[in-house]
Amino acid sequence: MAHAIAFDTLSSMQRLQEAGFTDKQAETQTRIIAELVDDRLATKQDLSALATKEDITNLEGDIARVEGDIKLIKWMLALVIAATVLPELKKLMGG
Repeated sequence: MAHAIAFDTLSSMQRLQEAGFTDKQAETQTRIIAELVDDRLATKQDLSALATKEDITNLEGDIARVEGDIKLIKWMLALVIAATVLPELKKLMGG
């Protein structure tokens, strides 16, 4: 992730110690929480980098246009092949 989310480890350790955790337990728990925050939570910047519904809709439109172009090219190619092969077949058949 590009930017870390602020997590006050000192405050976390103090609060855990006040709740009865030993120093080692508070430190370990705080380290685990800090790692989870750094590794698993998305920042606003992370979320803004995701595709929006509008982006997906635009891509779907682009894909539909490309599929239409491919279909047209297939038909054009079929016509070219037919225009090339049919006269040759006619010659072979004695026509």
